[in-house]
Amino acid sequence: MSVRHTIAVLGGGRSSEHEISLASARSVAGGLREAGHRVLDVEIGRDGVWRESGLELSLAPGRGWPGVDVVFPALHGPFGEDGTVQGLLELLDVAYVGAGVLASAVCMDKVVFKELMSSAGIPQVEYRALTAREWELDRTRVTGTIAELGLPVFVKPARLGSSVGIARVAEMSELAVALGQAFTHDPLVIVEAAAPGIEVECSVLGNDDPIVSEPGEILLAAGEAAWYDYEAKYTPGAMQLVVPARISGLARERVQTLAVEAFTRAGCAGLARADFFVDGDTVLVNELNTMPGFTQTSVYGKLFDASGISYVELLERLVGLARDRHIRERGYRY
Repeated sequence: MSVRHTIAVLGGGRSSEHEISLASARSVAGGLREAGHRVLDVEIGRDGVWRESGLELSLAPGRGWPGVDVVFPALHGPFGEDGTVQGLLELLDVAYVGAGVLASAVCMDKVVFKELMSSAGIPQVEYRALTAREWELDRTRVTGTIAELGLPVFVKPARLGSSVGIARVAEMSELAVALGQAFTHDPLVIVEAAAPGIEVECSVLGNDDPIVSEPGEILLAAGEAAWYDYEAKYTPGAMQLVVPARISGLARERVQTLAVEAFTRAGCAGLARADFFVDGDTVLVNELNTMPGFTQTSVYGKLFDASGISYVELLERLVGLARDRHIRERGYRY
């Protein structure tokens, strides 16, 4: 098989999701090689330095990436999935997989994303946004505001993924510790009311006319009392993906419709995984991940595999979408 494109796969990064990103990057690189592409494995160290084959890279704005046709940033969390790397790739003027600068930043920031969805009337769980400064100045007022959500609540750093730094608070006496833990990751925190029903995820693929996968249901081995935390996501056997999700036909249609609407309103491109809470026919949007975990056993790829698009074919489509978007956007006169 002849080599079709040279693709630089970025993995690692400065965030707490460094190791998860490396796993995604290894899987992506393997799939692209299987499809006949030449792959450059680029690891971004925890120090932020980009290296290929152990050697530091030097890239210049406006000069493209010599010898590289497409970049696949398999990066999760801050300094990778939040628009920063996307901005660098825009300055290089190279095609890359996934959302652009603004959509990446919006979807990484849970507060901004929820405010955008709220302005569009998209149903969500109730929440409160909180800064470390507000907590320091008036803990009594903040505690009262959070108590309005009822218990339990989930305390989350606003701009992290993979359930890093998240705590479930069942008693108000636990709130201070949970907030302290979240603030070690991010000075902005979101506190969400608990949502009834089950967690359902749906994968989105495309640019202007995105398609959606069959929705899948997250089933936890620990039972109904458990929640989808870091251990549940990354401990073998702790989570089972049930496809199709055991939800009504109306809820299924609603999940897929809302997945596309959230994707479009956030200005996403290429891919995203939309997460929901479903209770009967009621569907609430939780969040949108612009670069979800991307191993062959990750939810994003498994949902499309169950919908008739294999992992390798998925990668092929994403490369094509990246090239198409780059060509189109270079045609505009800014």
